[in-house]
Amino acid sequence: MSNILTKRVSMIELFYDLVFAYMISQATSLIHHLHHGTILPVSFLIFAVIVIVFINSWMVQSVFTNRYGSSSWTDITFYFIDMMILLYMSNSFSNTSSKDLTTFFLAASLLSFTLFLQYLIVFFKSSNSNDKNIAKAFCSILIFRTLALLIGGLFNTSLGRLVAFLGIIISWILPSFTGKYTKKHPIIFSHLLERLTLLIIITFGETIIGIADYFKPSEFSINSILVFITVASLFFAYITEFDHLIEEKMTGQTGNLLIYLHYFILFGLSLITVSLKFISEKEASSVFAISCLYGGMFLFYIGTTIAVHYNKPQYPTISKLNLTSWILSLLLGYTISLSNPSLFVIVLCSAVIGTFNAGMKVRLLYQN
Repeated sequence: MSNILTKRVSMIELFYDLVFAYMISQATSLIHHLHHGTILPVSFLIFAVIVIVFINSWMVQSVFTNRYGSSSWTDITFYFIDMMILLYMSNSFSNTSSKDLTTFFLAASLLSFTLFLQYLIVFFKSSNSNDKNIAKAFCSILIFRTLALLIGGLFNTSLGRLVAFLGIIISWILPSFTGKYTKKHPIIFSHLLERLTLLIIITFGETIIGIADYFKPSEFSINSILVFITVASLFFAYITEFDHLIEEKMTGQTGNLLIYLHYFILFGLSLITVSLKFISEKEASSVFAISCLYGGMFLFYIGTTIAVHYNKPQYPTISKLNLTSWILSLLLGYTISLSNPSLFVIVLCSAVIGTFNAGMKVRLLYQN
């Protein structure tokens, strides 16, 4: 087993990420459409399932590259094949009806199979028993997802779709139970951290695109500045935790907690992106738009709060003060926004809350 503690993010990985920039845009568009002022629950469900398939595939590929990637021609070929599949998948859904997901399921099944093949190669090539056990575990998970999605794609029935949905959720959760194998060949923490940070930056890019309309000459106002402050403060809170407070040189880590906490951040940012658009639309329910905004911020702060588990020794982990501060600030802002749902009040509250909680993160830097 290698004792390398650092690994450079390769250019092929960065090229691969470009597809996910497009995917995030396409997936987020699923919850941009209002129905009587709100988004249908089924739309949220389909959005969540699609994002889980994409991001879980990205996570599996990133962890594989972290442990076994060598920028070989085999690795590069699989990257290019997966990119083509992902581009096709990104265009295989246009609405949020589960009946129209058969093409998506088939493409996702093929993507899961290519990931399965990569681990299968490791299983046969490796002479290390730990690596064989890791490969066997992920092969089992990926072939299970491949078959579940294949059933969903071939049989356009309620039962077929249920099998596909269950396969997605179960295979999403199962990697968290592989720790007894993966801890024997730990991930290179700094590499995985950099990969996840890049993914979040891509997601923030979609948020920036989402608020761009506020900066049209005909729309620009104090509200535009407050909206930008909201997004910038969230980004500042993220980079303070993951670029300054976190211990990049950790060893002996499986990476599972770091991966799963980022789902909170990703889903939170997606909700924030659409809500910042909804709060300015007259046809949107103000209660719904405000709830999406604060629900997204709540998820985002859950993720960044869990991340303090990885803080450097000289920085304190979560304290009751920090935990209480962001929870109470969100509750206060949510209450004020609901009681006076004007655009100015909503964005003023979100900007103040974002700035306050970013400041609480920065405060940790100076507590040493």
